[in-house]
Amino acid sequence: MTQKAFIFDLDGVIVDTAKYHYLAWKKIADGLGIDFTHDHNELLKGVSRVRSLEIILGLGTIQATQEDKDRWLTEKNEDYLSFIANMEADEILPGVAVVLQWLKDNNQPVALGSASKNARPILEKVGILHYFDAIVDGNDVANAKPDPEVFLTAARLLGLPAKGAIVFEDSVAGIQAANIAGMVSVGIGNKEILHEAQYIFNDFTEISTDFLATLVN
Repeated sequence: MTQKAFIFDLDGVIVDTAKYHYLAWKKIADGLGIDFTHDHNELLKGVSRVRSLEIILGLGTIQATQEDKDRWLTEKNEDYLSFIANMEADEILPGVAVVLQWLKDNNQPVALGSASKNARPILEKVGILHYFDAIVDGNDVANAKPDPEVFLTAARLLGLPAKGAIVFEDSVAGIQAANIAGMVSVGIGNKEILHEAQYIFNDFTEISTDFLATLVN
């Protein structure tokens, strides 16, 4: 069997940490008197921490000094880290472990390509770090998705061509980044939102081993 680079986003693909980001951002927003809803939280998907804060401040038309922004960014991350500190294996999204095990059993290289700066500790806490041959996170790249830097870096670390690599993503920006890189984009989530993806599934339980074999060959 030939080898392809399989690259996974983290938040919303492997684990649902979006809820923890929401709680941490909501605490900041509440303190500023900003009404921050789950719908607003959708705007932050695949977006950097700095840009996320800008979006939230924009909702309340709040002007802030850089010192204030830095303090809020630190507070948000500390709250988020306290939430994820208790994560366990049952927080892996349905079907993900089966797909990772099939890739391992079939000698397919696997990488993480995520904007999260806490990717490694999360993978450790839920017990699946050993599946990943390379990890590229927010600490390793300068450009956020839809720039393809994170995925191109992941393919390079796996020692495999970017063209034809397979990316699993739940955000529009992530799908666009995969497409720009000439990779196969697999959307996980809402078909209407992720319509730019080449393949779309509600979750990993819909992904068969036959489909994975087709991607490889």
